[in-house]
Amino acid sequence: MSAPTALLPPPPPPPLASPPSLAQRPWQPLIWTLLVGTFLTRAAGFVYPYLALHLAGHGIPHVSTVLALFGAGWLAGQVVSGTLADRIGRRATLAGSLLTAAGIFPLLAHTSDLLALSAAAFISGACYDAPRPVVTALIADTVTDESARARIAGWRHFAVNLGAATTGAVGGLLIQPLGTGALFTLNAVVYGLVAVVVLLTVPSATSGASEGSDRQGHHEAFADPRLWLLWLASLAGLIPVAALFSSLPLMMQRDGLSAAAYGQTQVVSAVAVLVLSPLLNPWLSRRAPGAQPLVGTLALGALILGAGIGSAGFASTSAGYAAAAAAAVPGEIILFVAASDICNRISPPHLRGQYAGIWGTTLAAAVIGAPLLAGWATATGGDHLVGLATLACGLLGAALCLPLAALLHRPVASPHLPSVSHV
Repeated sequence: MSAPTALLPPPPPPPLASPPSLAQRPWQPLIWTLLVGTFLTRAAGFVYPYLALHLAGHGIPHVSTVLALFGAGWLAGQVVSGTLADRIGRRATLAGSLLTAAGIFPLLAHTSDLLALSAAAFISGACYDAPRPVVTALIADTVTDESARARIAGWRHFAVNLGAATTGAVGGLLIQPLGTGALFTLNAVVYGLVAVVVLLTVPSATSGASEGSDRQGHHEAFADPRLWLLWLASLAGLIPVAALFSSLPLMMQRDGLSAAAYGQTQVVSAVAVLVLSPLLNPWLSRRAPGAQPLVGTLALGALILGAGIGSAGFASTSAGYAAAAAAAVPGEIILFVAASDICNRISPPHLRGQYAGIWGTTLAAAVIGAPLLAGWATATGGDHLVGLATLACGLLGAALCLPLAALLHRPVASPHLPSVSHV
């Protein structure tokens, strides 16, 4: 006799399909908006690469002063933008910096008075890259999975480089018939349009901004030794990146190579970024979910950058310089993604903008430091010493990752600065 139906165990439920991991899920529309906005602002970012050419009619001391003020504004703008993102909100800061740029770039384009030009250059520098720390904080607010963050950081770097390549191509076509003033005005129009998109799509309040409504504790980012070790390691690694635009053209000129040959190295570098980013991003996103931040990966990026650009000190042909530029590209991609991972992990939610802003000053500092280092090395030992000094920067960046890794393993006493050893 068969057992009564009521006594039979219920059939097992059908197996549920495992949900995709956070890293594999489609990105939110906000992430796409930020990535497309990053590309557009970089693709139309004519002010920085063409500023020296725009100032060619002024005397050399005046040109140097205006360029230095632009760099000083860039450095200050990172900290101010990051701090405001935490205090008044991400959308207000991002849209405000873009709209300010849209208003000041035409003044930079059409004024000839030195005082007005100097003020416009400083404000333009402060606004030109001001979106960077705000976008970093917005991505960290929106995406919690470390693997997805690393993948987004990789594609964001891709968008920056694709935009820079577009800037060179479009600027090269338009500068002769239109002039630099028209390019700067176009830059302003694009920034203004992106600002409108930001106002329409970015939420008015974010978790970071709301948690930061209590302004207490904003000074603690400046007291975090982990952030400053990350800053120093990144600066040492980024000086070779800046050398690609400062030291490399001078070395090629001393070897009797033309400006067109230098342009070819930039094309090779851009193509290498576009080819290698899709290959390296999946590898980096697989490493990111580990228990520890990507400190070892940061050290690897600094070493590759130092060795790649450093090898240019021993080149003498166009092919040799192009090979040096291409060899450094993997290090550039790796460093930016790894530094972003570490910065995201050590920054409290209500200070994400300020941490990103402080880290962002490494780019401006590298632009200042690279030509100073190259000038000393050239005067002391020639191009070979320039190459060795650049390699030493990469080695220093990797060496600074050792105390950074040790510090990241220790618990942090301050309630505002969480330990990442258990992440």
